[in-house]
Amino acid sequence: MIEVGLWGSLRPFAGGAATVDLEATTIRELLAELARAHPGVEPYLKTGIAVSIDGVVYQNSPGQPIPEGAEVYLLPRLRGG
Repeated sequence: MIEVGLWGSLRPFAGGAATVDLEATTIRELLAELARAHPGVEPYLKTGIAVSIDGVVYQNSPGQPIPEGAEVYLLPRLRGG
């Protein structure tokens, strides 16, 4: 089980929770489980999301493993400019 921190815009779709517990071993599994457990977050997932695992931010890395006990946060997708 992984505790996942949510940024403010996602919290209302997860019952107001700042964190959710999900079963996942990769980013792909994490996002799929989040959408299944909290369908209201799916539009945010489709526009893009970044995942921080132990302080390293991943984008476009669905196969990235998530180690047991990792600190995981979901963030709005980072855009260049």
